[in-house]
Amino acid sequence: MTLTVLLYGFLAGAAVVLGGVLVVVRKEWTARFQEYLLALSAGFLLSLVFVELVPEALHAVGAEAPLYMLAGYAILHLFEHTIVGHLHFGEETHSEIMLSSVASYSTFAGLCIHAFFDGFAIAVGLQFDFLLGLLIFIAVILHKIPEGLTIASVMLAARHRRSTAFIASIVVGAATFGGAAGGLMLGGIDERLVGTAFAFSAGIATYVGASDLIPEINHSKNRIIPVLVFVGMILFYLGKVALGTVAGVHH
Repeated sequence: MTLTVLLYGFLAGAAVVLGGVLVVVRKEWTARFQEYLLALSAGFLLSLVFVELVPEALHAVGAEAPLYMLAGYAILHLFEHTIVGHLHFGEETHSEIMLSSVASYSTFAGLCIHAFFDGFAIAVGLQFDFLLGLLIFIAVILHKIPEGLTIASVMLAARHRRSTAFIASIVVGAATFGGAAGGLMLGGIDERLVGTAFAFSAGIATYVGASDLIPEINHSKNRIIPVLVFVGMILFYLGKVALGTVAGVHH
C-alpha cells in the first residue's frame, strides 16, 4: 500500500509539472483545454463528495463527521482566500493585477497548501477504501494540469523568468507528493484517526469543487463548459461502476 499511495501521489504531482510545461513552452490551446478539464473535474468531484465521501465519512466517524468536514472546508478557505489574497485556477492574463512579486509568491504559497491537501486526500482515501481512493485520485488529477497552468502563468505574469515558473510548478507538484506522504503516515497511527482525516478530506474536496472550480468555470463564456460539468458527473458514475466491477466491490 505504501508504494501504491506514493505512486499515485507522484502521478498527481507530475500532472502539475506537465501543466507548468504547457505554459512555459506557450502552447496556444492551453486556455480552452484547462476549461474543459476544470469543468469535468468539478462535476466529477462534486458527485464524489455527495455520493461517496459524505456518506463514508458519516459511517466512519459518526455524528462528529460534519464538524471535521466543516473544519476541512474552513481551513482551506482560510489559507486560500484569507492568508493568500489572490488565487484562482487558470492561465493568468490580467497582468496588470499581477505585477507584484509579492502577489505571485502569495499565490504560489496558496497553491502549495492546496496541493498538499490534494495529496493528503488521495492518501487517506486509498487507505480508507482503495476503490474510493481511486475515485479521489481521478477527481484530483483532472484539475492538476490546470493547477500547473495557474502557477506557471502567474509567475510569468509577474515577470519572473521561465525557469522560475517551471521550478514553481515542480514545487507545487512536490507539495502534492508531500501531502500523499503525510497522509500515508496516518495509516500506521490509529484507525479512527484515519477516519477523522477522511472526513476532513471530504470537507476539502467540497471546498475545491464548490468554491474553487465551479466559480472559475462560471466565468467562461463557452456554452460547452456547463455541459461538461454534467459530463463529469456521468464520468463519475461510469468510473464508479467500472472500478467496482473490476475490483469486485459494490458501493
